[in-house]
Amino acid sequence: MKPSTRLLLVILIGLALVAGGFWAGRAATAGDTDPGTAADPLVAKSYFDQFTRLVIVNLTAGQTLELEAGTEIILRVGQATVIDSYYGGLADLTAGKDLRQGTVVPANHLLLTPRSDGRGIKAVTDCIIMVRGPYIIK
Repeated sequence: MKPSTRLLLVILIGLALVAGGFWAGRAATAGDTDPGTAADPLVAKSYFDQFTRLVIVNLTAGQTLELEAGTEIILRVGQATVIDSYYGGLADLTAGKDLRQGTVVPANHLLLTPRSDGRGIKAVTDCIIMVRGPYIIK
């Protein structure tokens, strides 16, 4: 083997050893914390609370509940009607229908709003609603 070929082989082996040591050190430090702990959360707590916590909302007659995209609601007590938008109404996931403007909100049905464009419900009587996701009472 020529001396220049030997030198090139030694340099390549040396670089491979240095790179291997570097990546091994990085792998050891990446796994030092347990995923999902306070030191390494999988998601922010505020995000988790906003989209997974179910809250009880009380509306008085005449108030509206404007829903943001992805918000789910279930009317438990009272009567309310749907407020839709140009793009559609509320998705009634229980019945598999789109509820449009003025439709009476069925009790105990899971409703979902797909967009943040003013959709929601208007209380005809005092209402109790279970809500999961962001909303505005007007």
